[in-house]
Amino acid sequence: MKRSQVPLIITIGILIFLYLPILILMINSFNESRFGGIWTGFSLKWYMKLFEERAIWNAVKNSLIVGISATMLSTILGSAAAFALYRYKTRFQQFHYALIYSPLVIPDILMGMSLLLFFVLSGISLNLFTIFIAHTTFCISYVAMVVWSKLQNFDFAVIEAAQDLGASWFTIGRRILIPLLMPGIVSGALLAFTMSLDDYIISSFVAGPGSTTLPIYVYSMIKFGSTPLINALSTILLFATFILAWITQELTKGEAV
Repeated sequence: MKRSQVPLIITIGILIFLYLPILILMINSFNESRFGGIWTGFSLKWYMKLFEERAIWNAVKNSLIVGISATMLSTILGSAAAFALYRYKTRFQQFHYALIYSPLVIPDILMGMSLLLFFVLSGISLNLFTIFIAHTTFCISYVAMVVWSKLQNFDFAVIEAAQDLGASWFTIGRRILIPLLMPGIVSGALLAFTMSLDDYIISSFVAGPGSTTLPIYVYSMIKFGSTPLINALSTILLFATFILAWITQELTKGEAV
């Protein structure tokens, strides 16, 4: 074996290690047998049963409500935080940066426990609203970091030229700043939505009765052994994730051009 072939072999091995289990899951979603180790024929019955499970789609609805609302608020706050972090250089910027960056490094279980304690001490009932607040808390950091990275190559001479021509900050933001940063803002929003939709640990701490999200419901399904339905649901989520990833890549490519 040539030395030049070693990186290729290692890359192929890593790809097989990462994606073979996912491929097996997708294949088993079309397996007529209830047990994944035995192939008894091609069937779509698990997808048909999946669409008949109202509890699953209620959990999907809750996840979408929380994900969309948390994404919208975190995109606004995260984009503003990124602009302030990059544009204004004060002695408090290190504290500001640590405040934005800390949710990315704090363990999820610690954040979930602290948020639960905060809601209990504040007398706030656990429901979809508490999940929304919790998701917004960490989604702000993801949006801020993505937009902040896009600001590294931003030419502020355009803003200065607009100010020289008498444009107000509202006009600058609406006509210049937001359009130029839109690919980065959308990329951060898609990342925030994905993280919100996928979160289990923090949601399990702050969820209340009737506010079960999809990851929590999937975990409960695993305990009762509904593996084929989980395979079908996971396949659908994988395709949705690939579509989001493709959209993000296209937006990033458009920004680079």
